Amino acid sequence: MGLPKYDLLKQELVRLIDDGSVGEDEPIPSERELCERYSLSRITVRKAIDELVVEGLLYRVHGKGTYVKKIEASQDLFFIDSCSSDIEKAHMTPSRKTIFQGIVDAYPKRMKELELSPNEKLFKLDRVYYADLNPVNRTITYLPIKYFPGIDKYDFSKYSLYEILETKYNVKITRAKRTLEAVLSYGDTTKLLQINNNTPIILFRAVTYGIINEREVAIESFKSSYRTDKIKFHINQIR
Repeated sequence: MGLPKYDLLKQELVRLIDDGSVGEDEPIPSERELCERYSLSRITVRKAIDELVVEGLLYRVHGKGTYVKKIEASQDLFFIDSCSSDIEKAHMTPSRKTIFQGIVDAYPKRMKELELSPNEKLFKLDRVYYADLNPVNRTITYLPIKYFPGIDKYDFSKYSLYEILETKYNVKITRAKRTLEAVLSYGDTTKLLQINNNTPIILFRAVTYGIINEREVAIESFKSSYRTDKIKFHINQIR
């Protein structure tokens, strides 16, 4: 039994995208053109396009047509790197905006994650990362101030946090424990990422470890909220 007509059209549209006949952010032929070119009904053509939109290959612009979606930034889940470096690797221009930075109390959850004693202080850093001026990620980071005295004096809208840790505090970052989950956006994160409430986002939580004074310790706890329409993640697997 042959494939449904809409599946055959999907394959043809994917071929046009893959061979470069239609480039990123360029329009595909209109529904009317596709109907005439392939002798298909409007319902069949629309179903094929709808599925490619859901699958992330196409996007619609109201009143203009359907376009090939640009391949956005991609991050390898096996490597620890700064958000700015990940954006640069995707051949996009990174920038960042600091929402808050300052010294705060360590509440029980952070104390446990970072192996701290009562009454110890944390440096909190809340930033939004941009790729080609589009917000892609909000990251809230906590670091034990005892390891990084004076870190609150740096302007982290200009500096990479990991670069400062490695060059100014001689930290060797070694590993991280991460969790990943799909959640719905809400509150300030929705506004900062310029998306609608209850939009699906990817939420990372992590504890990062590094060598300080020849001993591996927990140096950072963070959570990152990623726009799923701007950032993709990949895993390199070896058999």
